[in-house]
Order: sequence, then C-alpha cells, then structure tokens
Amino acid sequence: MSVNDSATLVIGSGNYLTAPTGTALPANILNPPSPWTNVGHTSLEDIFSITSEGGEATTIGTLQNKSLRTKYSARTETMTFVLQQFDKPALKLYFGQNAPELPDGTIGVPAEPEPTECAFLAVFVDGDNHFAFYSPKSEIYRSDDMSMSDTESLAGLPLGVKPLAYNGAAWTYAVTPLGVAATGATAGEPGYFSPVSASLPANLAAMTGITATPNSAWAEGEHVVLGDGSMAHWSGTLWAAGLPA
Repeated sequence: MSVNDSATLVIGSGNYLTAPTGTALPANILNPPSPWTNVGHTSLEDIFSITSEGGEATTIGTLQNKSLRTKYSARTETMTFVLQQFDKPALKLYFGQNAPELPDGTIGVPAEPEPTECAFLAVFVDGDNHFAFYSPKSEIYRSDDMSMSDTESLAGLPLGVKPLAYNGAAWTYAVTPLGVAATGATAGEPGYFSPVSASLPANLAAMTGITATPNSAWAEGEHVVLGDGSMAHWSGTLWAAGLPA
C-alpha cells in the first residue's frame, strides 16, 4: 500500500438518506434520485460512529500445535448519528415505525416498538472527495435515551442503524474507497463521474481517457464540474471546456 494524499478524509458536510429495502446504491451519491429521502438535520458534533458486538477470537489447537487456528464469532455492527429534526418521519425513526398518528395530530409512542427497515446511505463530502456507507437492508431505531440538557444547543434524537444481510449476501454494508481515478462521466446539469467515489479530474486536460455517457454530443446545459471549478462537456468526439454551444 502506497501513500495516497487524495485518499484522506476531513468531513466538511454530509447527508443521511433512506429508501425502500433493496434500493441500489445511486450512481450519483451527491444527488441521489427518488426514492432516496434525506432524513434531515443532524448533529455537527456527534457526526457518525460505528460500534460492534461479537467478533471474539477463539484459538483452536491440536496436541501437535496448540495454536493451529483462530476462529471468530459473528460480529454485528451499529452505525450511530444524532437526528436534530422533530417532524413526523424523524419521530417514527426514533420511537418506531409502528408509532401511530393519532386523531389529534400527535404521534403515539408504541408499547412494543418496531424498528424501521430500509436501505440506508450516509454520504460525507470533503472538497472534491466524497465517502459513503451504503446498506441495502438495515433497521433504524433509537440508540440511546433522549436528553434535553440546556437551552443553547439543538436537541437531538440518537439513532442506531443496524446493517443486515440482504437476499443472502455475504456482506451487510459497503463503503466507497477514496483516491480512485474517474473512468467515466455521465451527462447532467451537472453530471457526475464514475465510479461513485471517484476524485474529480483536476482540469480539462485530466479528462483524457474518461468515457462519456452518452457518447453522442451532450445536450444544451449538460456538463460536469471539474476539480478547478470549471465545466466541461462531451462534444461527440472530444472533451471541451464550458457548456455545449
């Protein structure tokens, strides 16, 4: 493994989104289309963490080799963040998806709460870099008790996201590696680069070798934004600066 300066991460902003279970990772994670829905405002201090249970190691040996193998128990993980929005969807994430909306407009707190099952996406932006956690199936429910301790900071709803295996997959969630060069660019206003976590090409010269989608001339207004803030579009034969004429 080599030193890769473009693979470091300092979080500048981020978003947490949900969608129906099984929804695929969007090609453009910076602007996910429907049915992905942003959960709302979240804490600036308690941004994101992952805790785990299990994974204990057991050494297995023989008479000839006392440390022949190591076996690990199953590990479950929980992603946590603090939601700072108290509308109906947020309250149902915290109190349970079966929390009823009562005739007087209030949300009832169920005696036997059920977590919300959904696909989950967390996207963190660091300048031209973006890093994401994606789970096609997860359960969201409160991760801690609610505490409103002062009058100067925003109150929050601590949430836990438990990634689950979907359709027999051997994995429960995926992450997008940083420091990956872009290989493709898709038209839009603006468009986006692929793979999903690709670093932005620094300038027009850096667009050499990147495959355009579609391969025909891009329509009026369609472009991608480059690392230096300039725009580029596909003319049908080459990458050109600015917007299509």
